[in-house]
This record gives sequence, structure tokens and C-alpha cells, in this order.
Amino acid sequence: MSADEMIMPRSNQKRAHARHGARAAPRIRRHPLDDPPVLKIVLITIALAFAVLFLLMPLLAVFAEAFGAGFFRYLQNITNPEAVTAMRLTLFVAVIAVPVNLLFGVAAAWALTKHPIRAKPIFISLIDLPFSVSPVIGGLVFILLFGAQGLFGSWLQAHGVDIIFAVPGIVLATMFVTLPYVARELIPLMEEQGTGDEEAALTLGASGLQTFWRVTVPNIKWGLLYGVLLCNARAMGEFGAVAVVSGKIRGETATMPVQVEILYNEYQGAAAFSVASLLALLALVTLAAKTALEWFHGDALAGHRRSGDSAS
Repeated sequence: MSADEMIMPRSNQKRAHARHGARAAPRIRRHPLDDPPVLKIVLITIALAFAVLFLLMPLLAVFAEAFGAGFFRYLQNITNPEAVTAMRLTLFVAVIAVPVNLLFGVAAAWALTKHPIRAKPIFISLIDLPFSVSPVIGGLVFILLFGAQGLFGSWLQAHGVDIIFAVPGIVLATMFVTLPYVARELIPLMEEQGTGDEEAALTLGASGLQTFWRVTVPNIKWGLLYGVLLCNARAMGEFGAVAVVSGKIRGETATMPVQVEILYNEYQGAAAFSVASLLALLALVTLAAKTALEWFHGDALAGHRRSGDSAS
């Protein structure tokens, strides 16, 4: 018994011992997996119902409407000259936008993670800007810059260059909305890796280019591929910004999402859903590629995800 407790009244000593005993008693923490079976069943049922109602059923509805008039009618709808032109334009835009954002993403991630930059949070916020700005607003910005009454529009038209209501405007709008995907996949990963491997390679006599191709690229290849998959899926499925800058000219500036809207507004439901089914197939292929990537290289991607979560 301590000296303070010896001079306490007996009733106070009893209360003090009771408090110390309560503090010393270990707390029994219940493991999260020890929830009642009924609660587990309810939560799983809600999750499955949500997935079926908001994911699976809309997807099935698209294919049901697309094939509702028969398989040969479906082939006619997707081989229509306007539909083929929309597919070609969508692929053409993706072929330009994805590699450009790939180069930008690698360069931005390299600059922000391999070199000390004081304004790094500002640059990362600028990269994230397309995530926070509505695609429609992004399209309007391009109209204000390159439209006929825009800041540079009159000068461009005087020199025979058309940006708005033409393919270049669609490419610029797509590049804008897909800009962050590769960079935001690589920045957390390269931050976690640090600069040790590159410094070791340079110390052993490797050139800067050799260090990049033989050290940096192998270390980031799975995160890079993951970002490219997401970037490509968004590039082909983008509607808001493209709808603003394209002018929705059938057979000329209508991408696949814009063509779907045009057909649906003209009450050509079967044709609209036929083109939409191609976009749904693209989403499924992207999901399959993503799943295969995680299946065969799960450890590397798990480390990448952990580094991304810690960075965020």
C-alpha cells in the first residue's frame, strides 16, 4: 500500500482499489468476424442485391434490347456505315489519347517522385483537376479557347485549322478527361519504391536511358499497364466533353457514345442498344484484363495498392 493510500479514509481506500482493479481488468475485444450469422447473411444479401440490381440487370438489359430484333438485325445495326464510322473514330481517338497520356503519366510520375520538388502538392492537384471538373465544363472550356468566338478560334480558322466540331477537338477533350489515370497509378508506386535502385544502377555505370528502361520500367510495369487499361476504357466511353466539342455530326464527329445518344433520341432503340452493347463488351474486356492482371500478378499489384493507400 502506498503512503497516500495509508492516510486515506477506509471508504476512500476501497473506492481507490475498485478503480485500480477496473483499470487493470483486460478488455475483451470481439473480432469483426465473430458477428452473428444472421447479420452476415443480411449484409451479403444486401451487397448481392445491389450488384444485381444496379450492375448485372442494366448490363443484361442492354444485350436483351440489342438482340431483341434478332441476330441478323443486330449485325445490320453494328455494320451500318454511321456505326462503323463511329467505331473507327472512337478507336482513332483512343490510339492518340492513350499513348500521349502514357508518356505524360510516366514523365509526371518520374519528375514528382525521383526529384525533390517543393510545389509537389500543387502539381498533383493540377493532375487531379479533370477528376474534380465536370467533363461538360471541360468541353465548354475548349470551346471558349478554340471556338469561332474563342480566344484562339479566329486565328486558327484564318489559318485553316478547325478544332471545335472536328476530330482535333474530340482528341483534346478525350486527352483532358483521361489525363490523370496513368499518372495517379504511377505516383504512389514510384514514391514507395524510392530512388535506391536507380542510384545503384547509375553508380555501377549505367546511363540514364539504360537505368530507365532496365530498372524503372520493370519496377512500374504492372502499375503502368493498370493505368493504361483504365485510361483506354475511359477514352472509348467518354461522352460529356466529347458531346460538347464534337457538334454531334453524324458520320463525321460522332463517337460511339455520341452515336448511341443520336440513335436513341431518334427512337431507334434497337440500333442504339446495338452500339451500346459494343461499349458494354469493351467494359467486360477491360474487366477481364484487369482481373487477369490481378490474378497472375496479384502480389505486385497488392503492393502497388498498399503504397497508393498510404500515399493518399
